[in-house]
Amino acid sequence: MSDIDEPSRGGDEDAQPAPRRRPLVSRRTLVWAGVAVGGLAALGGGALIYRDIRRSAGPEGTWVELNPIVPVPSISPRATSPAFEQPLGETTVAVWAHADDDIIFANPHLAGVIASGATLRTVFVTAGDAGRGLDYAKQREAGIRAAYDRMRGSTSAWETREVTLLSGARVTRFVPVDDPRLSITVLRLPDGNLSAKGFPSTGDAGLTQLINGTVPVLRPIDDGPTLDASRLAETLAELIHAGSPRYVTTNVPHESAFARGDHPDHSCVGSLVRAVAPAVGVAAEAVTYYIGYPSQHQPVNVEGDALASKVDVYETYASQDPVVTCDTASACLAQPGFGQWLRRSYAKAESELQLR
Repeated sequence: MSDIDEPSRGGDEDAQPAPRRRPLVSRRTLVWAGVAVGGLAALGGGALIYRDIRRSAGPEGTWVELNPIVPVPSISPRATSPAFEQPLGETTVAVWAHADDDIIFANPHLAGVIASGATLRTVFVTAGDAGRGLDYAKQREAGIRAAYDRMRGSTSAWETREVTLLSGARVTRFVPVDDPRLSITVLRLPDGNLSAKGFPSTGDAGLTQLINGTVPVLRPIDDGPTLDASRLAETLAELIHAGSPRYVTTNVPHESAFARGDHPDHSCVGSLVRAVAPAVGVAAEAVTYYIGYPSQHQPVNVEGDALASKVDVYETYASQDPVVTCDTASACLAQPGFGQWLRRSYAKAESELQLR
């Protein structure tokens, strides 16, 4: 999610919170939690506090037209990337704008992939920093690792390494020492803000400006090599190909009717993945897109034990985020935006995107 001066989840890179047993929450409690809102609400999936939102609703992103994505050449065979990871069973490569998009919008499916023993390679394109800097982004990254630990039932350490790709991009990769079928790769590009205008601390620029050509390059907030629009597209193509996926999951693209009101970063990432996946041999029917902020307008479809488990994972993540921390299931469900999103998860195939 992101860009609402929103809360991030994370902690220090090496410390992982011990798994906590959460009590299941009754449906009645969950319903009342939705209206028991108090205090300033933190919202987003990247990082920002949406101060002008009604208590009962989540944020909506600014709509900005997006230029077509720069095509990626279809090269066969492609050179083996330094980011290549050996497939360890059926593989999903998941590409998201912000660290928490997956656990909010794609769960319970995400937890099901992990529980099945399948391989999951996750990529987060922006730092979700909300202009707060690298320390905050690292907190969010630690939070998402903790959430994955919760879903996989382990708190073993994660190895960290930097990888320089064939594209010239530099990424950071985390892999659990006891579970190489999982990995998290971060590009740490600057958060684009709900307004699609970025933040002053990162040059008032994000994915929207890069794709639209109003800025020539973006520099990752960890001072990695700059990326222009073409190199970013090639970087994502390389990372997807390196995962050898059978399936790809991502945010809903800008060209879908379901993107109206979504975070601009979500839409940019969805469009990038939709544009580059065919060039690396991923068929359109193998890509699944998850509705982001606008899912709050869809009927509730996550309830009972599935909701309790989803909230438990989110709470684990949120406990690391100094902006959006919630320490009980009812408190998490009471957060405007988050409470609505957690109760919903809507996946769309290419044929269901209602392209404009």
